[in-house]
Amino acid sequence: MYVNEGIRARELRVIDHNGDQLGVKTRNEALEIAERANLDLVLVAPQAKPPVARIMDHGKFKFEQQKKDREVRKNQKVIVMKEVRLSPSIDEHDFQTKLRNGIKFLEKGDKVKASIRFKGRAITHKEIGQRVLDRFAQACAEVSTIESKPKMEGRSMFLVLQPKNEKE
Repeated sequence: MYVNEGIRARELRVIDHNGDQLGVKTRNEALEIAERANLDLVLVAPQAKPPVARIMDHGKFKFEQQKKDREVRKNQKVIVMKEVRLSPSIDEHDFQTKLRNGIKFLEKGDKVKASIRFKGRAITHKEIGQRVLDRFAQACAEVSTIESKPKMEGRSMFLVLQPKNEKE
């Protein structure tokens, strides 16, 4: 953003600190008006013909912008993807432990990627891994919805669950 002497245009459409248009002025006239008002001349629309400059307190303007940006960042929610690794031959107790972790992640608002890694000849029985993932998704159904159905990628099969919205 160009300010005061940093503005290179010869003629500018000038807007004063109250928002009133002062018309097209030369750069020097605009700088003089801004100086008399004890404010800065800030180029707000450099692509316009002629460019538009506004008389304002640049420091205060930057501070307000930073404040708005901070407020926006504070209100946004970062979604984290957590992974729960299962195996096709998972035992009941291990399954329950992984399920508890998955539900805990979902309740915290994180997405969960449940994955199964097939080792050796286990890849010939993909339907066993599919059943384990379906069972996992079914057990998490109260707190989640399925974002992507189980699918193979290399020697792994995975599905993604997202937390249910409070609005639903």
